[in-house]
Amino acid sequence: MKHLINKTLVAILIAGAIGFTACNSVSEEQMAELEALRSEVKALEKEVDGLKAEKAAIEKEIAEKNSKLDQCNREKAEVKKNLEKIGL
Repeated sequence: MKHLINKTLVAILIAGAIGFTACNSVSEEQMAELEALRSEVKALEKEVDGLKAEKAAIEKEIAEKNSKLDQCNREKAEVKKNLEKIGL
């Protein structure tokens, strides 16, 4: 996603540079295209933020499940140890 945003920003800068170097004024069509690109960048940034939040939530869930798994493994080892003590 970061690469996509970077490519979009580069495209905006190139479009803007071409527009400004080609002549001193920017046509309405170029301005509309630039605004469309800006809107697209904002939408992509919003999507990236949402995906980052989703990733963080998933990572938190994984950490919680790993913690529970570790606790279960400790309890299993304890039970096994106790069973060996009583000869089962």
